[in-house]
Amino acid sequence: MVKRSLAEWLQWQESLSPHAIELGLERVRTVLDRLDLRPPAGRVVSVAGTNGKGTTVSLLQDMLLAAGRRPGLYTSPHLVHYNERIRVGGQPVQEADLVQAFESVEAARGDVPLTYFEFGTLAAFICFGRGDCDSWILEVGLGGRLDAVNVLAPDVALITTIGLDHQDWLGETIEEIAAEKAGIMRAGSPAFYADQPVPAAIRRHAAEIGARLAVAGEDYSHQIHSSAASADVRSWSWQGATGRITGLEAPRHWTAAQFRNASLVLAALSVLEPGLLDDVAVLNGVFARCKPDGRFQQLRGAAHEWILDVAHNPQAAAVLRAQLETLPASSSTTIVTTLLADKAVRPFVVELAPVATRWIVAGIGDPRASTSERLRAGMAEAGIDAADHAATPEAAFALAERLTPAGGRIVVCGSFRIVAPALQWLGLY
Repeated sequence: MVKRSLAEWLQWQESLSPHAIELGLERVRTVLDRLDLRPPAGRVVSVAGTNGKGTTVSLLQDMLLAAGRRPGLYTSPHLVHYNERIRVGGQPVQEADLVQAFESVEAARGDVPLTYFEFGTLAAFICFGRGDCDSWILEVGLGGRLDAVNVLAPDVALITTIGLDHQDWLGETIEEIAAEKAGIMRAGSPAFYADQPVPAAIRRHAAEIGARLAVAGEDYSHQIHSSAASADVRSWSWQGATGRITGLEAPRHWTAAQFRNASLVLAALSVLEPGLLDDVAVLNGVFARCKPDGRFQQLRGAAHEWILDVAHNPQAAAVLRAQLETLPASSSTTIVTTLLADKAVRPFVVELAPVATRWIVAGIGDPRASTSERLRAGMAEAGIDAADHAATPEAAFALAERLTPAGGRIVVCGSFRIVAPALQWLGLY
């Protein structure tokens, strides 16, 4: 076998399949059957949903770490380094271990033309097995039913929200998209849906296969209280099938979406790690510490406040706006954004327009990105007639610093492809 570096492996994987996305489980299942993989009994968790997956899996990972477990976490896409996609015991997998996993996948696949995502998914499973991970947390990449991670039957299925996104692949309606995401549920196993209203497709599929579906607001719930220990903390409680937890604390910037994600994680823990729910101090410590990069990430620069968020669809933009509205009012807010071509521009911009003073659109040099003409047209439809444009993310950030008055706020959002260079621009990677 040819020895390759990590960068060479990734470049080669991109050319292995003629399609960047090719939904279906047959290819992955064929290769998986050739690998000696034994997921931990009863402790595989799959997480699907339109938004909130990244925060949910990060919270669940950190909760299991706090319980003394050694979780494996698989997410996508990554921000800066591919290793971020695969975490063993809370740490990104070492490059040498990842290369060895790729070599094992290649040795097993034969002539099966895996996609880039499928190759990485199988490598993650190998890393978890070799890393002695006692819990596997799998974030669904696209949809659910035909996503590569669904080749493993989850013992617990979590679905965060259903919104309009990836319609070219998943369907044009909420019900069609919900049917795809419902495909991660399994007969006889617990499944949790975190939002209201519940799409009929979720309930129907659970009933058809005999999944043990529990729904937020019906089978478990949370309540936000007006009193708080300090100005930076919000008090809340949670009610599940096994009892009520009081004295929970959340960061001040949490909105309905963050409480929804945290409540879902507590529901999952009621199955996976019920003893942890008795230790409110540990739970609160995780809620305070868990701040995934690119999810309402707040940074203070020399002259400006920066907020980085990978929100890239209308539902996520609404959540971002709600979080911005929890902060002290800013005299000036500049939004630096770009969107991929499969994203709806007008509704995304409409959600953020009430909190924006000015807009800067950045080019990202990606063939999947929206053209500047399409972005201009979508922004005009949203009532934004004046927006600055920059050829690169770095040029956009420099322009934002020049145009935003000292003490103002700069929000970077719309894609992983714009947030990643912002992290590097600000010296965090």
